[in-house]
Amino acid sequence: MPQMEMSNYSFTIGEHKSKNVIWISFPFNQKHIDELKIRFSSAKWSRAENKWYLPDLPVIRTELKIQQKPIGDKLEKQFTAENLLAFNQMSNQLALKAYSANTQRIYLAEFAHLLVLLNNYPVHELTTQRIQDYLLYCVQKLQMKERKMNGKINALKFYFEQVLFKPKVFYHIPRPKKPSTLPKMLSKNEIVRLFQQVSNPKHLLALKFCYVMGLRVSEVVGVKLEHIDRSSGVVLIATAKGKKDRYVNLPESIVQDLISYYNTYKPKIWLFEGQYGGQYSIGSVQNVFKRALNKAGINKKVGIHGLRHSYATHLLEAGADIRFIQELLGHSSIKTKKIYTHVTDNSKRAIKSPPDNL
Repeated sequence: MPQMEMSNYSFTIGEHKSKNVIWISFPFNQKHIDELKIRFSSAKWSRAENKWYLPDLPVIRTELKIQQKPIGDKLEKQFTAENLLAFNQMSNQLALKAYSANTQRIYLAEFAHLLVLLNNYPVHELTTQRIQDYLLYCVQKLQMKERKMNGKINALKFYFEQVLFKPKVFYHIPRPKKPSTLPKMLSKNEIVRLFQQVSNPKHLLALKFCYVMGLRVSEVVGVKLEHIDRSSGVVLIATAKGKKDRYVNLPESIVQDLISYYNTYKPKIWLFEGQYGGQYSIGSVQNVFKRALNKAGINKKVGIHGLRHSYATHLLEAGADIRFIQELLGHSSIKTKKIYTHVTDNSKRAIKSPPDNL
């Protein structure tokens, strides 16, 4: 199969029929056209412009090494010049400190929400009292939950402390207490029923990676072919949460599925690739899980992260040491994994209620 030599092509951002596209220019010959269509099945020809083009999507920009659209670009028109400067300073500082793309997106989205509400008021002039009033508005009027509020406070702390270098005044603003909830998980029987509902080999393998190796969905879509070492029976999880690499075991039970999948789909770089090239999206895997959950008739409010929780719980039930599980899951503190002991403590299960002995 011919490989697409990227140096033969150039790409420019533009519009076509009121849609954002990426125009493709290259020396015209059938070989280059065939290579383009093999590499990007979404490539289309415009008779009006006499050019090939691709949809302007984040995954394609990443694959072509084109800079992504600025986060918050649709909101910037609502900012004053002064607050737009603050937004850009925040964005630049997040990039300089090498925060993950997801963290940058969350922080800037939360900061933009504040800037829109401020209208003409300069954000750098906010007092601690006005910040507290804003947070109370978010809780009482907008009814934002604990996770959302903690993300908002982290974003504001970053701006005032890391951009403006102000004292850590936010310690005087109490954080909403996170509810102490047990991890949501599935039983072994439910896992089997779930997998039985998935007929697409790529979808099934992605869900199995979440469960049989206890991976986060972001880690699953981040696996590259070069990360899989069949001879050693391990998979490298590169730049996982906290920017820490780790190895996880490649279970024998999944090897044949992996081989069959590879022979059918022929992925090039990423193990799971999207229809436009590049890595498969997190949202796509989450949607596969939701559909399978519904088709299996499992009436639990559990997200795809529940497969990871189930992995840890079932390992504990099988007698695995909690520190071993901690290492496999990539948690820095054993306290994070102790929540599973509430679910799997067999000694507690052996205790009978007094009426049971009557």
